[in-house]
Amino acid sequence: MPNAPMSEPVDFANWSCPLPLRNHPNIVMGHGGGGKLSGDLVQHLFMPAFANATLANLGDAAVLDLADGRLAFTTDSFVVRPLFFPGGSIGNLAVNGTVNDLAMSGARPLYLSAGFILEEGLPLTTLAEIVAHMGAAAQQAGVSVVAGDTKVVDRGHGDGVYINTAGIGLIPAGVQIGPAQARPGDAILVSGEIGTHGIAIMSVREGLTFETVIESDCAPLADLVAQMLAVAPDIHVLRDPTRGGLASSLNEIAHASQAGMALEEAAIPVSGPVRAACELLGLDPLYVANEGKLVAIVPAHAADALLDAMRRHPLGQRAARIGTVTADHPGRVVARTPLGSTRLVDLQIGEQLPRIC
Repeated sequence: MPNAPMSEPVDFANWSCPLPLRNHPNIVMGHGGGGKLSGDLVQHLFMPAFANATLANLGDAAVLDLADGRLAFTTDSFVVRPLFFPGGSIGNLAVNGTVNDLAMSGARPLYLSAGFILEEGLPLTTLAEIVAHMGAAAQQAGVSVVAGDTKVVDRGHGDGVYINTAGIGLIPAGVQIGPAQARPGDAILVSGEIGTHGIAIMSVREGLTFETVIESDCAPLADLVAQMLAVAPDIHVLRDPTRGGLASSLNEIAHASQAGMALEEAAIPVSGPVRAACELLGLDPLYVANEGKLVAIVPAHAADALLDAMRRHPLGQRAARIGTVTADHPGRVVARTPLGSTRLVDLQIGEQLPRIC
């Protein structure tokens, strides 16, 4: 992006970025949705400004090489609406989301920070409940919140509470996990039923009722990852498919590795209630966010042993093999439908369900 004096408007015509970003000279909701607009913002605005080799990996956490080991470091912000939803709240979401980003590098999460942006008028009882949820989630995940900050904004400017977190974890020796590590022939695994978190948020936000209460899958995944690494330390890629769902995560991996992803749509686990809700709302579960699931790309020879280990863990009981990494269509994700046809699973421009994490 060319430099421009602060007093002059930015000339988007000179940006070296794709058309969608240039078509939006102001931030829109889609820029935070994990789709094409988010990717364009990162790739063509943030990356040139902050360019460095560590950031260029674009993993869920940065991997930092130290003299006596490797650290995983991540940060995240949570703006979910509503603050409380079936199966969780912004409090345990903030802890688990950060823990999971660390775990996706193979790290053992250790420490978190927490920054609170509070809106004037927020009831202290509400804040106390959120913080209690955070404390319980941290204890469950085996991490400590060791630093924090609080700011208050004017009434009407904060939507109750926003939470920013950062996390640090230790990566075991010999573990090399990253989105560029996918190789043709690798198996694609998912740890369980997808789409649950996004539909849980949508149901309470829109006042929808279903025959069964759909609860968020929000949970810490570090213990599951540790169990997986004990069986197969040569896992190539781990990702928790949050914003933009499974489809966006696999597109990011395909782009980073320049390999193709071939999915068997019938093999992808989706619960009956979530599938019914998606059909009712016109949503594709592949694009709906998760907060307690992971996708793993692993050497084919390790797939069966890993699936067995995952299914023995409470958070992986519905784990499934859903596809294969291929040399065909590099950088793209395709899915074979139950009818035998093939469809392109592309990145969406924005997100089906905004403000869900």
